[in-house]
Amino acid sequence: MKNSICQKKIRVSDYILHGLIIVSAAVTTLLLVGIMCYVFVRGVGQVNWQFLTTVPSTIKGTFGIAGNIVNTLYIIVITLLIATPIGVGSAIYLNEYAKPGKLVRLIEFTTETLSGIPSILFGLFGMVFFGRTLHLDYSILTGSLTLTLMILPLITRNTQEALKTVPDSYRSGALGIGATKWYMIRTILLPSAMPGIITGIILAIGRIVGESAALLFTAGSGYLLPKDGLGYLEKIMESGGTMTIQLYLSMSKAQYDVAFGIALVLLVIVLVINILTRFLSRKFDVNRI
Repeated sequence: MKNSICQKKIRVSDYILHGLIIVSAAVTTLLLVGIMCYVFVRGVGQVNWQFLTTVPSTIKGTFGIAGNIVNTLYIIVITLLIATPIGVGSAIYLNEYAKPGKLVRLIEFTTETLSGIPSILFGLFGMVFFGRTLHLDYSILTGSLTLTLMILPLITRNTQEALKTVPDSYRSGALGIGATKWYMIRTILLPSAMPGIITGIILAIGRIVGESAALLFTAGSGYLLPKDGLGYLEKIMESGGTMTIQLYLSMSKAQYDVAFGIALVLLVIVLVINILTRFLSRKFDVNRI
């Protein structure tokens, strides 16, 4: 046929648009590589075993970020322990139990609005409500509760979208053979949607790791390691600055080598999180052949 797709002439505009797409991809890649290389060159000389395993001490003459790394892990674990059940549970209710209507639209609207609020406002709210009203002061728990509010929309929306990708035939088939709705959700829907849920959780971890404004008002800037015994539990109620907080403080003190060293550690963590996201998404994808 003369008018077949194979015989159609490619227009000049197609070549131009194709070239612009390639240029855009190349610029994006070069920017990423450039930032990574610059941070690596400036920070690699600062990163060593002592830098990763000690805390700042004038007497010992050390300046490390071990305390900040531990504080970051504390905040990640506590925040996820609170936010993940609430976020996933909210998504299950909205997607599987709630009837479509004004209430569901209102909840989705407020969730999307919550995700667009600047983090500095979350920090101000967390300081006033959790810190002063609940008398938690500057502590890891205050910072974790504040970050819970920040990542809830991310986990909820990702879980909702993951549940929507599960075919309706899975639901009708399970219910048709006599399974209860909760059994169907627990054994069929959640495993099928697990790649999307895990992606949302790991992206939330990335936001926790990179957050600074909200934590500066709520978690404080403490850098000491927890004491032995009950000190690991008491640490939750103490001030704890994350790596991003220490990065900000180092830059404000013109300690640029230290700041770039911390930036390099953060960059490695972010890369590991992205690689872990892809790995776990593939591992838990039950539909992948």
